[in-house]
This record gives sequence, structure tokens and C-alpha cells, in this order.
Amino acid sequence: MVFEKVREIVAENLGLEEDEITLDSKFEDLDVDSLDLFQVIMEAEDEFGVSIEKPETMLTVRDVVEFIEANK
Repeated sequence: MVFEKVREIVAENLGLEEDEITLDSKFEDLDVDSLDLFQVIMEAEDEFGVSIEKPETMLTVRDVVEFIEANK
């Protein structure tokens, strides 16, 4: 459930197809710049009611999903 929603947020913000995004997708490999990552993190925070204090530590989709699962 968390992964599916995070994948949807990433796809919407980056103009990608959801099937291009896996748990192990690295944001760098998806051509995510710092502004894109900030937008993805903000939307994920709003969606799940969490606060990611150090978004720069979120390197993969898995990092975001695991943080949310551990903190919601």
C-alpha cells in the first residue's frame, strides 16, 4: 500500500510510468534533481502524515517507503 502510493507520487512528479518505478529505483537513476525530490518528499509527507527531516538521505524509493512504514 505505501509503495504503491509512493510510486504514484514519484510517477506523477517525474512524468514516468508507474511500471518504470520499483522499490529499488534510485532517484538518481530516475533523473530526479533536488527540486523534484523535495516535491516528492513533501507530497509523501502530506499523504502519510510523517516528517522526513533529512530528505537528502532518501536515495531510493525503498528508503522513502521504509521511512514511512517505520514512522506512521
